[in-house]
Amino acid sequence: MPINLLYHDVTAAGADDASGFAGPEAARYKLTSEDFRCHLDRIANAATQQPVAVADGLPANESSWTITFDDGGLSNATIIADELERRHWRGWFFIATDFIGSPTFCSKEQLRDLHQRGHLIGSHSCSHPERISNCSAAQLLDEWTRSCAVLADIIGQPVTTGSVPGGFYSTAVAQAASQAGIKLLFNSEPTTSEFTVEGCRILGRYNIYRGMTADDATALLTSPVRRWRQAAFWMAKKAAKSVAGPLYKAVRKRLLQQAYAQ
Repeated sequence: MPINLLYHDVTAAGADDASGFAGPEAARYKLTSEDFRCHLDRIANAATQQPVAVADGLPANESSWTITFDDGGLSNATIIADELERRHWRGWFFIATDFIGSPTFCSKEQLRDLHQRGHLIGSHSCSHPERISNCSAAQLLDEWTRSCAVLADIIGQPVTTGSVPGGFYSTAVAQAASQAGIKLLFNSEPTTSEFTVEGCRILGRYNIYRGMTADDATALLTSPVRRWRQAAFWMAKKAAKSVAGPLYKAVRKRLLQQAYAQ
């Protein structure tokens, strides 16, 4: 199955809030421009082929890979796309459409330009709910349907790919995505396994965090052991969330504030 990498924003050092969502929890997933370039250089040296940039017929083998970006932050258009294109790569950009045109998010014109340059534009819901898996069936359908419609109007073609905001996947989330016309849906579970829900193909992704070295990011493509380690950690974190509930969230928020508050 394909190996899918999940990035978010890229900003200058000390300017975490210049692109995408603000605050220390979002900063956990933001790389500096220097670190991002280092990641791409190291990955380019190790990868045996270019990343896949076409949703239709995404190869189901571990030699194929994608590089994806969630949220739709301004750096998608101002930094990331240029760095990808220098290596003749194209990315998958998943957009939370309620924020299009906000000061730290891409504009309609920038998204249209990314599409015309060969990058894939997909849905990341409308409002980026804090926990989308807690939304009602009607809310889920609205999130996916409106987001896809907004993006289709911008790029001039149907939008059939999406990614789950916050990683809070559930079967109901996938069912609503399928009903909205999404054929390929990424969540944040670090796995190369995939399955189908009502005709919608569900794929996992390997998460890139601030502080992850270029060697570690590259190893997610090249090393089954490194991928297993992230999957094991993810499962442990998932169990902690289930057991501790609000306490886990409060502790995590406190730690992130201490680590990334500016």
